[in-house]
Amino acid sequence: MKIILLQDEKKLGKKGDIIEASEGYARNYILPKKIGVEATPKNMNDLKLQKANDAKVAQEQLDAAKALAADLETKQIIVKIKAGEGGRTFGSVSTKEIAAAVKEQCNLEIDKKKIQLPEALKNFGSYEVNVKLHVQVTAKLTVKVVEA
Repeated sequence: MKIILLQDEKKLGKKGDIIEASEGYARNYILPKKIGVEATPKNMNDLKLQKANDAKVAQEQLDAAKALAADLETKQIIVKIKAGEGGRTFGSVSTKEIAAAVKEQCNLEIDKKKIQLPEALKNFGSYEVNVKLHVQVTAKLTVKVVEA
């Protein structure tokens, strides 16, 4: 009996896979637990439409991430940090502060977890910071650290 899996199952396969299962296993385990449905022509068509929709949504997310990356690459974010005598800074600039500065200066919402610092920003100057917007898209954001 052919079955379309509705969810990932460890020994059977991934969601959307079409597997061959024995009649008893399908009727007594897979179908009652809603792990899969029988591969009828209607269900096969639904699966095809679902995969096409998922591909379209993934492409839209990728395009949006690329557009945001192009926008971020042109921006320069200024972060102010306190300094003591001799130009030494107190602490360092965190990803949380960079995300807040991006929101304030550019009106863009970026998750602090997506910002990847090469090293701690403890000195004044300009730094290139990577922002991972999508699995395939990484933008370079220029962060300028100045004295408050």
